[in-house]
Amino acid sequence: MSKYDVIVLGSGPGGYVTAIRASQLGFKTAVVEKENLGGVCLNWGCIPTKALLKSAQVFEYLKHAGDYGIKVKDADKDFEAVVKRSRGVADGMSKGVQFLMKKNKIDVLEGYGKLKPGKKIDVKDKDGKTTEYSADHIIIATGARSRELPSLPQDGKKVIGYREAMSLKEQPKKMIVVGSGAIGIEFAYFYNSMGTEVTVVEFLPNIVPVEDEDVSKQLERSFKKAGVKIMTSAEVTKVDTSGKGVKATIKTKKGEEVLEADIVLSAVGIKTNIENIGLEDVGIATDRDKILVNDYYQTNIPGYYAIGDVTPGQALAHVASAEGILCVEKIAGMHVEALDYGNIPGCTYCMPEVASVGLTEKQAKEKGYDIKIGKFPFSASGKAKASGNADGFVKVIFDAKYGEWLGCHMIGAGVTDMIAEAVVARKLETTGHEVLKAVHPHPTMSEAVMEAVADAYDEVIHL
Repeated sequence: MSKYDVIVLGSGPGGYVTAIRASQLGFKTAVVEKENLGGVCLNWGCIPTKALLKSAQVFEYLKHAGDYGIKVKDADKDFEAVVKRSRGVADGMSKGVQFLMKKNKIDVLEGYGKLKPGKKIDVKDKDGKTTEYSADHIIIATGARSRELPSLPQDGKKVIGYREAMSLKEQPKKMIVVGSGAIGIEFAYFYNSMGTEVTVVEFLPNIVPVEDEDVSKQLERSFKKAGVKIMTSAEVTKVDTSGKGVKATIKTKKGEEVLEADIVLSAVGIKTNIENIGLEDVGIATDRDKILVNDYYQTNIPGYYAIGDVTPGQALAHVASAEGILCVEKIAGMHVEALDYGNIPGCTYCMPEVASVGLTEKQAKEKGYDIKIGKFPFSASGKAKASGNADGFVKVIFDAKYGEWLGCHMIGAGVTDMIAEAVVARKLETTGHEVLKAVHPHPTMSEAVMEAVADAYDEVIHL
């Protein structure tokens, strides 16, 4: 039996980052992985989807080259090559994680890991051989997968999850996307850009329902303009896959409607990977599909920890990484502060992009704040107009009494790269007046942040 200081179960952006930080802190570390290093994020999630979306963006530029005074004849896409490029990017990133494991002297234990009492773990390799390992600290980072609805069982062919959507052999002519969170919206944008007829079905009244309502409405306008059909307050009650394609029965306020498509993509959230990993054998407490942990990711059983999608925080790659680093730093005896889940940025990489942090306008009002709101449209931004992407705006929300930056909501080209300004400013407890007096470069998209703040304080110049 091999003995380690730290064993991490799962090598996604939570797991591998945790392992690297543990090694940096002097712990003898191993990571257990049953499939590919990097987990879903690197292999079937964040990274390869961004590669697909980039191809879609390039194709969009080519289709509208005339708007920029450029002549392009007969521009077309090669769907198979687009998918192949995405897979190549993912493979390269996974190899990068392999390099990082070697560089940091982390042992990669290939196989299916199952927790045991007494701070032990069994790892069953692909040949069926089981090896027992032990560690002073075992960190669970097994992530999540596409959630299945009873009314929408996935068969991997006609009713698919995000994983299949990333590697289809042929481009569908018609697609129904069920769910309009980040995953559903990104795929809706990608397939629509490629020329697929896309319908988005959302159960709640607004698409991207976690976002500020102004952002949701703007994105719906932009998507409809691009040819995407949007159905809100709608529910898929059943699917019929017996014919050539698929027929989806959709219940709306007006009654039932049957839509036909080649493929239905189910993007209705995630299901944690907590089954059959030994939680019950060890006695680790769970609630509503999540492992219960304290502020430093300790479970109810000493020596066992959990981070990432399997815990109650936001199911985002950057959250899992932050949690893992905090977890091992606490184990190492460092002084650490609990993560502020109210200051986690969220990003959706469609076109226009969506990015946000903090409270929405509705949430701020519900919490009883007296608020100042500022908004600056990219249609008034020189950089946005010059780049040909003037859709969207920046919206900021401040506490009128103390000037605290309560929330920031952006929709537009490149906003996922801009949101960090608000995250850092909120972390530093920056007030609206301080943002206003921090000189922003011209011409840039980021000026819109300063202008939106100026609007909140009745000092806006370019509106």
